[in-house]
Amino acid sequence: MAKFKQRRFLFNLLLITCSVSFLIYASSTGITGTTKKNGNGCDCHGGFSNNVTVTINGPEVMTVNETATFSVTISGGTLNAGGTNIAASSGVLTAGAGSKKVGDELTHSSPKSPAANSVTFDFTYTAPSTTGNVTLYANGNSVNLNGGSNGDLWNFAPNKVITVNPVTNIEDESTISTFQLAQNYPNPFNPTTTIAYQIKEAGHATLKVYNLIGKEVATLVNEEKQVGKFEVKFDASNLSSGIYYYRLQSGNFTETKKMILLQ
Repeated sequence: MAKFKQRRFLFNLLLITCSVSFLIYASSTGITGTTKKNGNGCDCHGGFSNNVTVTINGPEVMTVNETATFSVTISGGTLNAGGTNIAASSGVLTAGAGSKKVGDELTHSSPKSPAANSVTFDFTYTAPSTTGNVTLYANGNSVNLNGGSNGDLWNFAPNKVITVNPVTNIEDESTISTFQLAQNYPNPFNPTTTIAYQIKEAGHATLKVYNLIGKEVATLVNEEKQVGKFEVKFDASNLSSGIYYYRLQSGNFTETKKMILLQ
């Protein structure tokens, strides 16, 4: 009887060990169904924490069936490695380096090591064939790779709402009715980012970057501009990590936005 109980105990212990190993393995190679779209988060990776920052970076406006590059950036927590789950309300997600597609969602193929204190997963997104607003969802894990979930933390990213517009064959001056300065993407960034802006009246335009105390650190645009939509890349390789501001001025229009550099 004693030998039977001992064998049963060893069998149950082996079963539990295998189950735990399977769960750890499954988590290390990605998991889906844990975003705000259809889940409650990454409970297999420790606890929810606002000390982990997760952002979805990319365009805020697209046209139907357009494909654009996006990224999810994770910072904070222990961050010996990071993982993610990405979902969309509609449209098509395509995995980039370090991620894979499971069903219609994306997840990490293995825990990704940080660079400059953050982990970034790039991916592409193709907008649906219908106009309207679509939403991208994501979460991020900040893990310590100690073989278990103790000390791991995670957080949701703020949902990324994208406006999907119809395709226009000819974009003339009448289609641009407002000045506009878009949020840079990716943000946070390291060391390059893209800034899009829109000019509704021909004239002199400037786009400058300032540090936290208001000192100008870069001039990206300083020229006559015609009516239209424009993009400019900003390379901050020579700057230190921190918060910066970029300001567009054209005619009577002025707008300033904040961006974060993580070197």
